[in-house]
Amino acid sequence: MTRLLGPLLAAPDPVEAAEEVHRRLEALDPPVRHRTLRLLITGLPVADGERALALARVLVRTGTSYLAVCTGLVLLTELGRPQDVPYVRTLGRLRTLVRPVVHTLDALDRPAGALLELRGHCGPVAFGALLAALDAGDRTAVRERLVALPEELAPEVARRVAEASGLVGLLAEVPGLSASEGAALVARAGRLLFLMTTLRDYRPEILSYPDAPRAYEAFARGAGLLPATLDHHALLLSAVQELSTGPAVLHDWGPGRREAALSELTAVLRRPEWCAPPVGEGDDGPVVRRRVAWARRTRAQVLGAPRSPDTRLRIAVHERDPGDPAAIEARVLVDGRPLVPDYFGRGPAHSPEELLFSGALRATDEPREIRLAEAYCTQGCCGALDVTVRRDADQVVWSGWRCPVPPGGKRQLPELRFDAAAYDAEVARAEGDESWMWPARRAARLIADGLRVRPELLTRWGVRLDWAGTDFHDPDVTLISLLYDAEGGHVRQLLWHLPEDGAPPEDRAAAALRRLGEEDPRTYGR
Repeated sequence: MTRLLGPLLAAPDPVEAAEEVHRRLEALDPPVRHRTLRLLITGLPVADGERALALARVLVRTGTSYLAVCTGLVLLTELGRPQDVPYVRTLGRLRTLVRPVVHTLDALDRPAGALLELRGHCGPVAFGALLAALDAGDRTAVRERLVALPEELAPEVARRVAEASGLVGLLAEVPGLSASEGAALVARAGRLLFLMTTLRDYRPEILSYPDAPRAYEAFARGAGLLPATLDHHALLLSAVQELSTGPAVLHDWGPGRREAALSELTAVLRRPEWCAPPVGEGDDGPVVRRRVAWARRTRAQVLGAPRSPDTRLRIAVHERDPGDPAAIEARVLVDGRPLVPDYFGRGPAHSPEELLFSGALRATDEPREIRLAEAYCTQGCCGALDVTVRRDADQVVWSGWRCPVPPGGKRQLPELRFDAAAYDAEVARAEGDESWMWPARRAARLIADGLRVRPELLTRWGVRLDWAGTDFHDPDVTLISLLYDAEGGHVRQLLWHLPEDGAPPEDRAAAALRRLGEEDPRTYGR
């Protein structure tokens, strides 16, 4: 691509250069797609920015082939100026060019790109009223339509709604609104931010939202307007979690801004009217009960005794609001930055059962490779994040990283060194912390611990422990995964469900271990 386009980027006559671009791109065999073209052109050396910009404008405004127009759009992504936006937006009327145009508009006019994507990909049914208000430039109507959107939106849609509506600008107007209007807008902002942090996507959308720091700051400033309901408890607690240990930490906040937003949020949570334990509002269903229990646990954690000054390493178990469940993560922070989204970005950190209760993070003189995270689609598809841990005199060393390069992730992973005493203390603290656990999860840990002490309970049946945890769809059910070798060399999995029966976790675990000692789990596992 450097040989094909490089000389043309500096050509004195952009019209002639554009004609040559058409000829050269049409001669490509095989042809390339826009995504490939973008990857190849981005970063090409540009000796004369003005001549390259002139070529890009000719291609965008008069191009007659898909690849030629896409080439101009890619160049405008790097070189374009505000006066190019109307031409780019016009191209967005062509369905085949929506994706390339959105990518360029994200660089030149992000709200315009978000609006085009909402219009082109999300359909007018759910967003018709909001799109009409945005087209009319009616800020009052935009605010009203934004608040009226459905609670459940896909993470990317939530981000695009925030971008298209100018969420930060709307929040700046909260002081001039009535108390009820301001509270409704602040709650909607908190909900959009929460949806952007979902862990079900490879890369959390919050990392693709450049205004995230300002949006969190505005949400924190307006949080005091919210009544102390369960939903609002969940929004504030989730924001505190995210700003403490989540991917949002990776944004460029500047000195003290993130800490100030955290302080404002926790100050609201400490108000007298917020200190009563949150309760469900007229609904005693299982999800509400789980959310209430989660809010009480999480509140105790985030408002508990302040930590001593952070060492380089910090480990925080993260449980998401059960209203939008996700995997339980053992988040690893180095110098205050969450390591997995920073270095990997293709899936969440492994669970505390995998990283903590198994002793995987303990450092010994013998180097050991451990897996910190795995892609949602499994390691065999999109990779995993592995590191070798070893003790070196009075230090613990993490080195020998193995992982694919994530979108926006770090390309060179450094060797990390920790003070051994501080490292051991933090790992031991995290291993012993059960404050995040609910009864079914504690029963799972006790069963796994018992099987590690008494492996004969499984080996007698030719079965081995895979993992112990809780059912994703019903967290009150303890779930034990067992493996055994079947005919033909195949490995088969057994899932043993242990529903909640009201007994203490210790009694449930003891009963499970007794049954494993007496009955082959292949007769009752599925």
